[in-house]
Amino acid sequence: MALKKVKKAAKKVAAKKPAKRKVAKKAAAKKATPKRKVAKKAAPKRKTATKKSKPAKKAKPAAKKRKPAAKKSSGRKYSPEAGKEVEKEMHKFKEGKAKSGKAETPVKSREQAIAIGLSEARKKGEKVPKKKK
Repeated sequence: MALKKVKKAAKKVAAKKPAKRKVAKKAAAKKATPKRKVAKKAAPKRKTATKKSKPAKKAKPAAKKRKPAAKKSSGRKYSPEAGKEVEKEMHKFKEGKAKSGKAETPVKSREQAIAIGLSEARKKGEKVPKKKK
């Protein structure tokens, strides 16, 4: 009889050991993962007959959404023909023969010469980005 009790006790202990290991593994896994905060739902407010309820406030309009970033265009911004126009104007500028406007005043800077070349390319209908304002 005593032998049977010992065997039953041994079986119970053997059965409990794997369960403890699983619990230990689960506990270790819980510690490794950060706990998420669960938002509690607010209980609905009850209306009372004694107090007058105020009208619900209107929701404020949402902040203006930002426009998505413009996609970068693939390919050239300036056509090769526009580059040739600028090249011609720079050549005139280096020789000192570049003139601007109806009065044909001499061009004084490289930037001005480039702007004149791009302007002429626009007049011819070449691919050139719009002027910056």
